[in-house]
Amino acid sequence: MAPTHEAQPPHAAPPEAWEPLLRLARFAYRPLEKFLRIQAASGVVLIVAAVAALAWANSPWGDSYTHLWETPLGLRVGPFAFERPLHWVINDGLMVIFFFVVGLEIRREMHHGELSDLRRATLPLVAALGGMAAPALVYLAVAGAQATRSGWGVPMATDIAFAVGVFALLGHRVPAALRILLLAVAVIDDLGAIVVIALFYSSGIAWSGLGVAVLGVGGILLLQWLGVRSRQAYVVPALIIWAGVYASGVHPTIAGVLIGLLTPVRAWLGPQGFLDEVKGQVGKLADADLATLSPHALAGLLGEVDSARREAMSPAESLIELLHPWVAFFIMPVFALANAGVDLRGLSLDGSTALVAVGAALGLIIGKPVGIFGVSMLALKVGLARLPKGLTTRHVVVLGLVAGIGFTMSLFIAQLAFADHALLGAAKLGVLAASGFMALVGCGVGYWLLRPHTQVAPPPSVDEAEHPAPVDEAPPPAAS
Repeated sequence: MAPTHEAQPPHAAPPEAWEPLLRLARFAYRPLEKFLRIQAASGVVLIVAAVAALAWANSPWGDSYTHLWETPLGLRVGPFAFERPLHWVINDGLMVIFFFVVGLEIRREMHHGELSDLRRATLPLVAALGGMAAPALVYLAVAGAQATRSGWGVPMATDIAFAVGVFALLGHRVPAALRILLLAVAVIDDLGAIVVIALFYSSGIAWSGLGVAVLGVGGILLLQWLGVRSRQAYVVPALIIWAGVYASGVHPTIAGVLIGLLTPVRAWLGPQGFLDEVKGQVGKLADADLATLSPHALAGLLGEVDSARREAMSPAESLIELLHPWVAFFIMPVFALANAGVDLRGLSLDGSTALVAVGAALGLIIGKPVGIFGVSMLALKVGLARLPKGLTTRHVVVLGLVAGIGFTMSLFIAQLAFADHALLGAAKLGVLAASGFMALVGCGVGYWLLRPHTQVAPPPSVDEAEHPAPVDEAPPPAAS
């Protein structure tokens, strides 16, 4: 019997759905969907996770907080066993995905974003360098003793989720050019933090491990040269890179960045190629006898459309779109929940611990804004850089203040910098206090200094490129 194809009105319920329950589910999901589309939503989720961690760690159930992250997880196959605590799985496993997305964003910005043109990249480059050097120097000036100096990298990086959230709260007072500048500075910040982690916060290098990682890199390049487009095919060489980097003594999150930098940033078909392919497949469907069209033939047509959909965007762009919600609303909040729980009851801020807390806090509160504003003004004065159209020194002041919000990357580096539990807790406390303070200061000063704009472009999301990638008229090589 030939299958029947009854036309369904738009937005009709699936044939298996029970209409009253479906309406209830849509009603319940609509507020959540709206919240997740708000630009500051990921920052809100991070705040909730951090506050929950602090409350849990300082509650009567604080011991359960510590014990949870020490829960062993692992894999055992015959005599082979690999077991690590849950805290390690989050910091060295899940955070690899976070760093992978960071690598994708750096690759994208270098190809067709703010870092692709030297004239546009100069200001965010010098601003970011000043914003990394000054906090480190402030920290060393406060806590440069032998026992505490290893935390100099803690206040170096900006938390882009919180920073963009502050700009979202300021609304029309923030021009699009300032948002673009913030994203560019944050990308360079992340790149600098990655270099610092690789060079200064990794254990002794085992070259045999790096050799294994090189084999993984070769596997990815070989697949690209062969024109392999399936994402699943790249999982095995990516795991080889991670295992090699981990075995080498370099922090395994660097593997995520490396894999992201290897991901192609040019689309194969692009929008026009996608449109042409869809028109062709729709034409075939229109010419077919729908009454006798087999599911197999329909699946073939839909498969071609789905393939064209994947190739309309570059692999880097499509992976950012796919992974960013998971990073923003799952990985980063879980990381915050696992790392922001400082037990204040057992923390004594005296001697070395006080120096670490104050050094980390002042690095963000003083070092970040002074470094960004001071070096930017110097570069503008000598003609090395120029302000984007529509921006003034007031905007650079607000940029420096908002960049003083250091959360995710600062907590991550603190984990690597301090093995001593007391010093680690002090560093976390300094970062949390300074980040909250700078968020409030950034909002207040931004509201006071910046005037509302009557016409502004829609604010970009954290993972959204401001300049779309150029589309080649002919498909580029597979290893672009």
